[in-house]
Amino acid sequence: MNDLNVTLVQSKLYWEDREKNLKHFTALLKKLKRGSSDIIILPEMFATGFSMNSKMLAEKMDGESIAWMRKLASEKNAVVTGSLIIKEGDDCFNRLIWMAPEGSLRYYDKRHLFRMAKEDQHYAAGRQKLILEYKGWRICPMICYDLRFPVWCRNTSSQKYDLILFVANWPVKRISAWRQLLISRAIENQCYVAGVNRIGKDGNGISYNGHSALINPTGKKISRMRAGVQSMETIKLSAHELEKTRRALPFLNDADEFDLTI
Repeated sequence: MNDLNVTLVQSKLYWEDREKNLKHFTALLKKLKRGSSDIIILPEMFATGFSMNSKMLAEKMDGESIAWMRKLASEKNAVVTGSLIIKEGDDCFNRLIWMAPEGSLRYYDKRHLFRMAKEDQHYAAGRQKLILEYKGWRICPMICYDLRFPVWCRNTSSQKYDLILFVANWPVKRISAWRQLLISRAIENQCYVAGVNRIGKDGNGISYNGHSALINPTGKKISRMRAGVQSMETIKLSAHELEKTRRALPFLNDADEFDLTI
C-alpha cells in the first residue's frame, strides 16, 4: 500500500447548466498535470447544482457528463469522482460516479435524501454501500447528508476502508456541522476523510462557502484550502501514518459488530 495523492476541487457551480459546468471544470482542471493525482474529487451534482428539477436535468449512464468524466480520467490518468443526476427506468438518483482512468466505472446512489429540501420526493434512495479498492487503498464514497449518519458510515470488519469521501452542497448556515462531522468520522473510523463542498450561491438563493478539507486518522486537518475561495489542492495521504495510527491505538478491534437492515 503506497501513499495516495487526492485532489479536492472546491468550486462554484452554474445553476442547472450542464454545458457551462463541464466547460468550467475543464478549464479549472487544465493546470493539473497528468499523473500528479490519483483521485480528483468534484462536488455533489457538479453538472447542475443541487436541483430538485430531476426529471428535466437527469442524464442516462451513457450521457454527456459521464463521457466527459471518462475523457478527463484518461487525460489525467486519475480517478474522477463526483455526483450527477441520473435516470434509470422511472427513477432519478443522486449518483456518485467513480470513473477509473481506463474508462471503467462504479457508482454509489445517495442513501440519505435531504427531506428538508424535498430531495426524497424527487430522487430514489440508494440501498447499498460501496467499498472500492484502488492502488491498495479501500475507499468508501458518500454524498453530503450521509455524513450525519455514523452507522451508515461505520468502518466495520466486514466493510473496512481506509478513506471515506463526501461530495457535498452543504450550505453556509450549517457549515459548523460539516466541519465537526468530518473530524468525527475520521476519529471514530480511524481513517482519512476527504470532504469536497461547493462555493457560491445556487438558484434558490442558498449560499455555500466550501470548507472542503482532508482530515487524517487522528482528526487533524492536513489540507490548506481556504473557505469561500474557488481552488484546487492535491494532498498526499500517508499509508505509513494510517498503519502506524491503527497499530498504536487499535480501537477498531473493540468496535461493536452489527448488521444494518435496509
